[in-house]
Amino acid sequence: MRVDTVIVAAGSAGLSALREVRRYTNDFLLVNDGHWGTTCAAVGCMPSKALIEAANAFHRRHTFDTFGIHGADSLRADIPAVLARVREMRDGFVKGPKAVPEELGKRAIAGRARLLGPGRLEVNGDKIEARAIILAPGSRPVVPEPWRGFGDRILTTDTLFEQADLPRRIAVIGMGAIGVEIAQALARLGLDVAGFDTGDTLAGIDDREVFAAFRPLLQSEFALHLGAPAEVEGNGDTIRVTAVGSSFDADAVLAALGRRPNIGDIGLDTLGVPLDDKGMPDIDPHTLRIGDLPVFLIGDANADRPLLHEAADEGHIAGRMAAPDAAGDGLCRRVPLSIVFCSPQVTRVGPALSELDADAIATGSADFSTQARARMAQTAAGLLRIHAKRDTGQLLAAEMCTPGAEHIAHLLALAIEAQMTVADMLAMPFYHPVLEEGLRSALRDLATAAANDGGSDLSACKPIGHAALD
Repeated sequence: MRVDTVIVAAGSAGLSALREVRRYTNDFLLVNDGHWGTTCAAVGCMPSKALIEAANAFHRRHTFDTFGIHGADSLRADIPAVLARVREMRDGFVKGPKAVPEELGKRAIAGRARLLGPGRLEVNGDKIEARAIILAPGSRPVVPEPWRGFGDRILTTDTLFEQADLPRRIAVIGMGAIGVEIAQALARLGLDVAGFDTGDTLAGIDDREVFAAFRPLLQSEFALHLGAPAEVEGNGDTIRVTAVGSSFDADAVLAALGRRPNIGDIGLDTLGVPLDDKGMPDIDPHTLRIGDLPVFLIGDANADRPLLHEAADEGHIAGRMAAPDAAGDGLCRRVPLSIVFCSPQVTRVGPALSELDADAIATGSADFSTQARARMAQTAAGLLRIHAKRDTGQLLAAEMCTPGAEHIAHLLALAIEAQMTVADMLAMPFYHPVLEEGLRSALRDLATAAANDGGSDLSACKPIGHAALD
């Protein structure tokens, strides 16, 4: 069989690539092994956020007395009901991708694809030749081999949301974005939780000042053991997790050690290009092309930016670059943006602080523990830090752990994408009272250290203790 373009896998990246490929040809195949749907909708960002919303709703009972609302002690979390709602919502989110094979008919093939060379694949024993191949095989959770002996007592995000109920004691190993989100959510639902990580880090935070502000907030909700590998051993019906001289007896362990690209058996070794020690080829970030071949590796599978919006962008780029008349050096990538939906939320916009030239930047910050709107909501906590070019005031990056960080981060992403300066942002309106006034405070602090020519009159004023102006 010969076709113009083959897309391997129907996740976020693959479906985004499909949309672009259909702009230039109907002579394509979409090959998918396993369920038809995205990691995000099925086991990732969507069900986890549904769980987090339930956990945060239940957790708010701790503030009721402050608001003059009494009787919170009688509330309880029905874990089976919470998980049932998560699955119900999840099933709604995956309906769209599941309909893809029916809509495509013979152009959709269920099966495992393996490369035979730059323009050749094998699917279900059939040989297929293609002018262009777009690979989007996704990823899977990392579970150390010795842990597999514990069977279903080792959970991952692929299995967590399928549980009818959860045990009372859960150790979460891996305090990256997913580990922090799930550990806090489970603790807020009333489970006994402990978090472990080999590194002295949380939620991928790079800025040590933001980390210092965030750690005690998280540690007030569940035990944290950072900076040493966790040892896992069986003790009857209990799994004992030990690290940093402390141990935690768990009924189950959630492995949140990241995800591994599904590239091991896809045949990258047949392409005739060098592979690194993880079996990964060199990939152009602007074209997603492997070497100079008409083969593209996108989404979680290339382990570059494993986020849904980045996977969708990569599908768009690869679909455009795979076209017969494609030319140029590829498409520009958008400003990096990441959000961790813990409380307070952790976000980063632009490059990490460690990637910036410390001598060429200025930094402004805002302490949200005194932010007026956050105090009204009993969510006042955290820190926002913004960085700009010292000589021009052009905004470069930010990192924060604040309430409403998902919205502040989007404002900053728009500003950085538009190459705005500190002065440009301070000239924009800020309503009162809103969380975004904390952003203004950080910008005003930044304006004292970075070029601020043409800034708003207020940017040169000293704080006067009035929230609407400061």
